[in-house]
Amino acid sequence: MIRTLLIANRGEIACRVIRTARRMGIETVAVYSDADAHAPHVRQADEAIRIGPAPATRSYLDIEAVLGAVAATGADAVHPGYGFLSENAEFADACAGADCIFVGPSADAIRAMGSKIQAKKLVEEAGTPVVPGYLGDDQDPDALAKQAGDVGFPLLIKASAGGGGKGMRLVQDAAGFSAALEGARRESRAAFGDDRVLLERFLTSPKHIEVQVLADTHGNTLYLFERDCSVQRRHQKVIEEAPAPTVDAALRTSMGEAAVRAARAIDYVGAGTVEFIAEAGEFYFMEMNTRLQVEHPVTEAILGLDLVELQLRVAGGEPLPFGQDDLDIRGHAIEARVYSENVRRNFLPSTGRLHRVAWPHTVRVDTGVETGAEISVHYDPMMAKVIAHGADRSAAVVALREALRETEIVGVEHNVPYLRNVLAHDRFLDGTYTTSLAEDEAAALTPHDDPLSVLAAALALVAGVRDAGPWDTADGFQTNLAREQRFTLRRGRKRLDVDVTHAGDAYHVETPDGAFEARDVVFADEHLHALVGNVRLSAAVYRIGTDVFVVKDGGTERLQVRVLDASDFRAVASAGGKVAAPMPGSIAAVSVAVGDRVKAGQTLVVLEAMKMEHNIAAPGDGKVSALNVAVGERVEEGAELVVLG
Repeated sequence: MIRTLLIANRGEIACRVIRTARRMGIETVAVYSDADAHAPHVRQADEAIRIGPAPATRSYLDIEAVLGAVAATGADAVHPGYGFLSENAEFADACAGADCIFVGPSADAIRAMGSKIQAKKLVEEAGTPVVPGYLGDDQDPDALAKQAGDVGFPLLIKASAGGGGKGMRLVQDAAGFSAALEGARRESRAAFGDDRVLLERFLTSPKHIEVQVLADTHGNTLYLFERDCSVQRRHQKVIEEAPAPTVDAALRTSMGEAAVRAARAIDYVGAGTVEFIAEAGEFYFMEMNTRLQVEHPVTEAILGLDLVELQLRVAGGEPLPFGQDDLDIRGHAIEARVYSENVRRNFLPSTGRLHRVAWPHTVRVDTGVETGAEISVHYDPMMAKVIAHGADRSAAVVALREALRETEIVGVEHNVPYLRNVLAHDRFLDGTYTTSLAEDEAAALTPHDDPLSVLAAALALVAGVRDAGPWDTADGFQTNLAREQRFTLRRGRKRLDVDVTHAGDAYHVETPDGAFEARDVVFADEHLHALVGNVRLSAAVYRIGTDVFVVKDGGTERLQVRVLDASDFRAVASAGGKVAAPMPGSIAAVSVAVGDRVKAGQTLVVLEAMKMEHNIAAPGDGKVSALNVAVGERVEEGAELVVLG
């Protein structure tokens, strides 16, 4: 039995592993970077060791630093979580060399599935179908372009060594292949240190279905049924559910057995996931993740299992305590990933301090952030996973939507309203949605400004100024309010002039979004309640510096913003045509030169931040008069990148 477990990870997965280990009586060791010195996982562990500065390459990806923590604490096992070193064969070998159990498969199994090219060849030999494409060793750009023509368009370029949507590009025609290949290779090289790619025919309306597998060292390999992970944006999952709503019993068995064959082909041990793409009753192998998946809680919910506990017991040499016929699906579970991102800006990451975080108590929430935490550019922007389980799919949907409605996040942009919109969309509700849902229904799913948010802010400002405290600031409000009050808010860069007239308990409020009549206005403990017409308005309103945050139905509206939010990745041009970096990052590519004429929306430079690439576009037509950066340079927020004349 494992005595002391070091968790070589951070955030919610570190907290989740610690929770199970503590229940099993296993001592836990957390590792942390300078950015995470005060993070929840550090406090929750029995012991914590600093392993380096904030950049992941110098901390969580530093094998020597992690093994140094193993030696310093006497840990006899390491759980890698997901991401970072979880699928690094060299790390698994290094753990074995340090006489420390790696909670996961063998290094050979990781290597076998670590290359998507080799993995597809292996599983195809084992009898599992694969998507038509190119898996060859010739990586010359001209050779790849020729192979792309043979595969046919549209097609996907995929990083052979990676996952999570990184190093992946959808190419619609031959004209766009060269630029897409260059971008995919650059991103893959930065994320995985390997720029090899494969080509796959792009299925236009597929489902992304994955099968959870579990194997021990006693010859038992089982499938723990499937998950539907088809709700994706930017090739990354945001909502997962189990069981898959369109998979019947026969298909479930076929996919499960195919997954088991793939696992047995590499003598797999531990928890892993075999991912398939499915369309028109057929399914094809995509890849195998040789680790615990982010979305494992939905499988736990429908089976009543703890996959981390099973991982630890298998790693300790125990056989699985059940067989395939012992597994039964109980109800339905859905998980929503809560990200710090700006949905209206193509899901670009948002950074900043979390002034307030409140998660629902009616469902399971796996998180590694709390009020006061800093969302930085160094790590993945996922803040939490909210998981609902119900007697059937409808009950799970209702429970998850309500739980998200109760969520409060103040300080960064986030995707909670988007998640609620997905859960209410007809295509999701009938279960027939595919991986194209986010793109096809972007207009319907993207949240819009809520006119009641400005009203709530106005009522809170007027009512709250009567009380001393956080609202008592020198900003033009007076303690002896006049019958009429006029002030200005901002929504982003848009000026919002607001007029409030009140007499007794009645308020007449005019905003750019419309005129409203409100009464029974109560603002206490940062929560506003009012009757607007015949509609009851309830919202939390927080004043932080010059910002007013209105939290309503899970969404957060940020008003009176006088500084650029780091989530705004569009080019910010001053009167002089200067284009600045909206957040810290590294220059991945420069697409223009001094003297070039550019059009509005044309990419000027590519900024790499939070493990993804983001295009910085020209705000208008012009001529490049100055170029102040080069590839590889690190820039800070506000740094002048390009000047347009």
